[in-house]
Amino acid sequence: MKNPFFVNKGPKEIADILAKINIQNKSKYSGIKISDVKDLVNASNKDITFFHSKKYELAASKTKAAFCITTKNLSNKLPDTCKPIEVDNVLISTAMITTMFYPDAIIDDFDAHTSNIENTSHNNTVNHGQNILLGKNVKIGSNCSIGHNTIIESNVVIGDNCSIGSNVIIRNTIIKNNVSILDGCVIGKKGFGFFPSKNGNIRYPHIGIVIIEDNCEIGCGSTIDRGSLSNTIIGKNTFLDNQVHIAHNNKIGENCIIAGQVGFAGSSTLGNNVMIGGQAGISGHLKVGNNVQIGGGSGVIKDIPDNSKVMGYPAKDLKKFIKENK
Repeated sequence: MKNPFFVNKGPKEIADILAKINIQNKSKYSGIKISDVKDLVNASNKDITFFHSKKYELAASKTKAAFCITTKNLSNKLPDTCKPIEVDNVLISTAMITTMFYPDAIIDDFDAHTSNIENTSHNNTVNHGQNILLGKNVKIGSNCSIGHNTIIESNVVIGDNCSIGSNVIIRNTIIKNNVSILDGCVIGKKGFGFFPSKNGNIRYPHIGIVIIEDNCEIGCGSTIDRGSLSNTIIGKNTFLDNQVHIAHNNKIGENCIIAGQVGFAGSSTLGNNVMIGGQAGISGHLKVGNNVQIGGGSGVIKDIPDNSKVMGYPAKDLKKFIKENK
């Protein structure tokens, strides 16, 4: 979907893009313009993408992107229609290019264009507490409530029958119908995406958003980061307990139950009907299947197939874990 929160400053000349990442011999691409930077799956023949791991080989082989930032070892996995741009560090180069298209996404300052709800059209349509601030172009459906000291920044969309608690901050987010956001949540801030450097860490722009589907509940003090190039998604009828952290680009399935203090690193995918016990940790870039149960305190560091029950660190089959820990 088109991102309603960050303005694309494209198109950009491919020669200028290559100059940004210090690529020489740019003359053969003179006059070619690139509309956007997108992931392998969503890129069109007017976009540039990136490919940095064999894990994404299948997506790379099917990408429709015109150009791809990649390494020499991976460039032969791309289709003939996608021209490889070989670099030493794919992610740093992609961060630099993304900043060209979305310079505003690198900054996550407060919204300076908010107004007290009493001075907006929502004053008489939303049941609200004291000290509520709303940004520009905020849409709130019918039969909604907002608690004290909550800030909903510009362009946020909230559906019908939603309850937003006190001391909540929401930005870069679309919330569907019948959703409860409990007290103290922070939703839609930039993720923990940067590359360490001796001369100053290089921050990665996060141009994705958060989408919370129908009938979800987000527990007190939880944080949900917006996506980097793709979106962070919470599926329908999924409930998060208190103090759950969901990092950028995670896709949480439908009907999931996630207990308190569970933490997700970035870019993992959770299937439907998944149950996770308290204080478990899910590493990044993993796939957890449908109907999976993960015991409390577990550490998931590899993919888990459908219908599995796991526990421990590293998380393993539950029967095996019990046998080894008698």
